[in-house]
Amino acid sequence: MREGMRCNPAIWLKAIISLPALAVFSWAAAGAGLTLGREGGWLIIRGASIPGDEVRVNYLEAYCRAGSTDADWVTHTVVPHTNELISLSADKKGLRLRDTLADGLIVEHAITAGEDEVDFRLVAMNPTTHRSEAHWAQPCVRLGAFTGFSNDLSRNDINDYLPKCIIFLDGRLVRMPTRDWATQARYIPRQVWSAPGVPRSDLNPRPLSKLAPDNGLIGCFSGDEKLLFATAWEPYQELFQGVARCLHSDFGLGGIESGTTRRIRGKIYIVPNDIPALMKRYRRDFPKQAGK
Repeated sequence: MREGMRCNPAIWLKAIISLPALAVFSWAAAGAGLTLGREGGWLIIRGASIPGDEVRVNYLEAYCRAGSTDADWVTHTVVPHTNELISLSADKKGLRLRDTLADGLIVEHAITAGEDEVDFRLVAMNPTTHRSEAHWAQPCVRLGAFTGFSNDLSRNDINDYLPKCIIFLDGRLVRMPTRDWATQARYIPRQVWSAPGVPRSDLNPRPLSKLAPDNGLIGCFSGDEKLLFATAWEPYQELFQGVARCLHSDFGLGGIESGTTRRIRGKIYIVPNDIPALMKRYRRDFPKQAGK
């Protein structure tokens, strides 16, 4: 033992007092909370508490034009884009991406993983001389394994996860399918709920509910119902129960004018099954859209 350590009790006391903090720090550094990954077009959210160890997000599935509710998805709605991975931090907590749309719009994504949530901060910039054609966009979250079913879309009935899915209507949480479930559209089945103020002509071309959701939150229970997944974006275009055991809160862009910038933000929550606690966080994070 070095003489300095033997002769200075204050150093020993300081070291002993700091041990609990050091243990907590080491536990956090060892992989507590959520981390991020990127494989092709997939954003991968990993965590020890997640059923199946990960949730995959088709990020982004598509940027979309206005007039989409009754239009051909391929020939009219989708605005092609390319994606570039800018950086992934060494601890896999921070991810930066850049999308470049065919019409020249550039969207920068800063994505941060926390203990039980993922935060999205987007900046959409239009450096061109014309208005962007992109009015909304789709992050598609795959939830087969999370809800206790399969991520393999060729297995079983892909509606099997539906009773695990939730939305807020008439002042309360409602499981799907909701009342007045719509069944007619250009493409069937599934369900779309329009955000307040969004033209009903500018949505996903799937069955459009006549019901107005209380807020912009959509989610589901895990297979054992111990956990909740939920997601919200601001501004949001629609909520969507999709075709691939997926859920969407699709964000709005609104056709960004030449030389202007728009900021968009979103959250994914993966939390214990405590609805009041989730709603408290949602109202804190999205006070303008929390509704009733």
